[in-house]
Amino acid sequence: MTRVRLADRSDIERARRIVVKVGSSSISGDNAGQIVALVDALATAHGRGIEIMLVSSGAIATGMPYLQLDSRPTDLATQQAAAAVGQNVLIYRYQDSLDRFGIVAGQVLLTAGDLENPTPRSNAQRAMERLLGLRILPIVNENDTVATHEIRFGDNDRLASLVAELVQADLLVLLSDVDALYTRPPLEPGAILISHVPYGDELDGVVVGDVGTGLGTGGATTKVSAARYAASNGTAVILTSTPQAAQALAGEAVGTWFDPAP
Repeated sequence: MTRVRLADRSDIERARRIVVKVGSSSISGDNAGQIVALVDALATAHGRGIEIMLVSSGAIATGMPYLQLDSRPTDLATQQAAAAVGQNVLIYRYQDSLDRFGIVAGQVLLTAGDLENPTPRSNAQRAMERLLGLRILPIVNENDTVATHEIRFGDNDRLASLVAELVQADLLVLLSDVDALYTRPPLEPGAILISHVPYGDELDGVVVGDVGTGLGTGGATTKVSAARYAASNGTAVILTSTPQAAQALAGEAVGTWFDPAP
């Protein structure tokens, strides 16, 4: 499929393939109910004929209550156990919500390394292309049960940008608890929302913080890095909050837009 270069939000209606990434804290714990609204947004875009892929964090956070854990585990074995339990519950919650629209999800578990080595990369690309061709909605997650590096140091923002590159997505939507990128952490005085980042903008003077909830591992730094990577590969990016997913996919003026490379 030939990628469509999206010049701004008004072009989103022309998009043919979109990757959406959602963070752990947005769809687990007290926010587990946000899955329904997120699926509503995805299903609306799917119904317009867009090929949608969801990169979803949340396996460890979703599994924690089933292991009687009050906070994110720090040892690797317990993280892996929580991920194994949570991934099962997470995919069930998504499919249960997607059933309302007659949409079938396909689970794809990857590591960043899978997309950096030619053979597994080719296998993943072939499988996802076939799923999209069959109008299945792929739900991708880091394979936290075996991916020790990502559990310890990363988040799915990088994985989402790699997936967007792999499937030649027109748009990457990075969803979190924060509605946009700001000139400094949004809770600090004087923080100003940045609605548009031209391609190549170094964001001089912008202070990017990594305030989190303790459920996930990412922050604004990983999102900006992922946005820049995707943009450099020709994919437009929107960074916004999970409750604004529907508006973002409809092309409304929410969040921060990163121009793709020319």
